Amino acid sequence: METDVLIVGGSAAGLMAGITARKHYPEKKVTIVRKEDKVLIPCGIPYTLHTVDGPENNIIPDEAATGKDIELIINEVVEIDKENKNVKLKNGELIKYEKLVLGIGSSPFLPPIKGANLENVYTVKKDFELLKEMRNKVKENKEIVIIGGGFIGVEFADEIRKNDDTNVTIIEILDNVLSLVCDDILCEKAENKLRENGVNVLTESKVIEIVGDQKAEKVKLESGKEISADVVIIATGVNPNTELASEAGLDSNSKKGILVDEYMRTSDPDIFACGDCVEKPSYFGENFQAAWLASIATNEGRVVGANLYNLRRKKQKSIGIFSTIVDDLALGVAGLTKKQAENAGIEVVEGHAEAINRHPGSMPGAQLLGVSLIFQKYDGIIIGAQVYGADTAGEFLNILGLAIEKQMTAEDLATLQVGTHPALTASPVPYQLINAAEDAVIKLNS
Repeated sequence: METDVLIVGGSAAGLMAGITARKHYPEKKVTIVRKEDKVLIPCGIPYTLHTVDGPENNIIPDEAATGKDIELIINEVVEIDKENKNVKLKNGELIKYEKLVLGIGSSPFLPPIKGANLENVYTVKKDFELLKEMRNKVKENKEIVIIGGGFIGVEFADEIRKNDDTNVTIIEILDNVLSLVCDDILCEKAENKLRENGVNVLTESKVIEIVGDQKAEKVKLESGKEISADVVIIATGVNPNTELASEAGLDSNSKKGILVDEYMRTSDPDIFACGDCVEKPSYFGENFQAAWLASIATNEGRVVGANLYNLRRKKQKSIGIFSTIVDDLALGVAGLTKKQAENAGIEVVEGHAEAINRHPGSMPGAQLLGVSLIFQKYDGIIIGAQVYGADTAGEFLNILGLAIEKQMTAEDLATLQVGTHPALTASPVPYQLINAAEDAVIKLNS
């Protein structure tokens, strides 16, 4: 078999690369090979345990590809022959290509915990059947323990606690949940909301063993404390899938990902890569760790799809824009936290403001929305933002991510022109973004 553009992997990055290639190069034949019969929406995985009522309601439809005249093959690529420009499938078939795209994702990182292979112990895999099994086990059992207090762990806890007669415990080795990505004010708000809803939050706690005969029965901490556990979910991060690329002789790092240039080309100019399998340089330099996110994966897919036959786009380094919601508390981060900046030796000034997101506050849907902005002290340029409260926080963060990318100053943001409406935004008088910037301007000038 032959195709012009062959994409390995059909999740966020690979699918977006295919859709973009179809738009930019309509004359080319585009083929996606993926090993999964059903592809999950990555960020929706925690919500399959309650809110969307099962993984079958969290599927990327095949029509997203086939409806764009992209050929879809369900199989697994086991070998790449870059000299002869073909790949070998698990069934032995060869597919010849002009351009190859690797969107092969990541796999859960499993810390060295004794007993992690017991029954009813799960990592967060993008696997439909495994997720279905996990959901059933969670619903059938009472004592659920989540190891890892990052975004995924917190989202799983918030979902599972909605099930009747379920006790949920998060165990986090650091001093707060979300500590790697949020400053203390957001971490504490998230923890307080979890505890209000009955989740047991254990921080500064290290799991050394999952105890049980054949299946999980309890979790043992380094302190000696033991916690009952019918089901254990390990949510401690991911590692990029690089094996297929490294075996083909492409430059890669097993911890950081496949190495690509600014156009998303690998060490072979006819092979591109995007998504979780790719190294993620941070916008802020080598001392900072960029995140693996579906939003970044789709962005990279758009760059790859456009560049296949004509280099049209450069990949921007990752700023990192995260958001989540715990019950009715939305929160998120763009760029650096104050803690990250100060740990790197950057002197910063923080501006803060909060107000109701409607005006007057008696308008339906009114909620508190708080904004903290982080500026470099020496030049007043924004390098980070955190937002909490109302569910408009996510879109607020997207605007602040653009401000960071464009290196806007506190003065720029304090004089920003905005549109407001009583049913849609805060009043122009206490408008959070502008007032947080103004707060920083005063501090920068003092």
